[in-house]
Amino acid sequence: MNWINKIKKLGESIKKNIDKKFPTKLERESSAWTSCCKGPILKTELEENLFVCPHCNKHHRISPIKRFDIIFGKNNYEILKTPIPMDDPLEWKDTKSYINRLKDARKKTKQDCAVIVVKGNLNGIKLTAGATNFDFIGGSSGAAETEAIIYAVQHAIDNKTPFVFFPCGGGQRMFESPIALAGMTKTTLAINELKKNKLPYLVCFTDPTAGGITASFAMLGDIQFSEPGALIAFAGRRVVQATVKEELPPDFQTAEFLLKHGFVDRIVERKKLSIEISSLLSILLNKYSGVNSENNEQTSETDIEAREAS
Repeated sequence: MNWINKIKKLGESIKKNIDKKFPTKLERESSAWTSCCKGPILKTELEENLFVCPHCNKHHRISPIKRFDIIFGKNNYEILKTPIPMDDPLEWKDTKSYINRLKDARKKTKQDCAVIVVKGNLNGIKLTAGATNFDFIGGSSGAAETEAIIYAVQHAIDNKTPFVFFPCGGGQRMFESPIALAGMTKTTLAINELKKNKLPYLVCFTDPTAGGITASFAMLGDIQFSEPGALIAFAGRRVVQATVKEELPPDFQTAEFLLKHGFVDRIVERKKLSIEISSLLSILLNKYSGVNSENNEQTSETDIEAREAS
């Protein structure tokens, strides 16, 4: 057994040296620097460019609040309070209790659940919008996220507004097991009700969107567009490759790959999202004549120019 103890001691020694040399996750998050293609980059410089790398155009992950600030402008939207079901109905415990995971996620993100829903006005069009925060337990979807999406859809129906959603996350939350899985059916039915009311539903994929999120409400948009380079998938790459037993292309499961194969209608850079959304909505609202008449205001010159350019 001596060789086992030697290996264990060697591993502990290596770990100590790594911990000394490299900053902890908390230190990295509080640092003024982050990393991208050319090494360290100031977070303030990245923020000035809407959290997009000026060198490689990588669209870094952002919180829903930062996203809504970009889309609507700061303080130009209202956050809606969504229902929060009972926490941890299954009393789940593994290496850590689910209750404590929720507490940590809420403290870190200052959100009640992974999804935030807002109402706002974009170039004269009133709309309901939602977005997922990847920092909230990997953007996974549980009962609270399901209720938030259903609430957003009902708000859109009641107020006759389009619904725009920015999904991300690894899928349904395993800590809630069948309760989370039921959310796939519930959100799908909710989106169907939105369409019955002839209200536009736009989806903008963000990195990463996978699992049960992709297999339900995220793939039901009237128009599906994505930020550049976003990972969009159901099963993981290695699972797919082991199943089909073939070498997959390097860009497999990227937004660009899905665009080539018809699963995404368009790839839009973050700086152009506001113009793209308002332009698309003005077209769709004109199509549904007589619906949402209060929102169907005259298209702005910016929208016309954007449409002609496209």
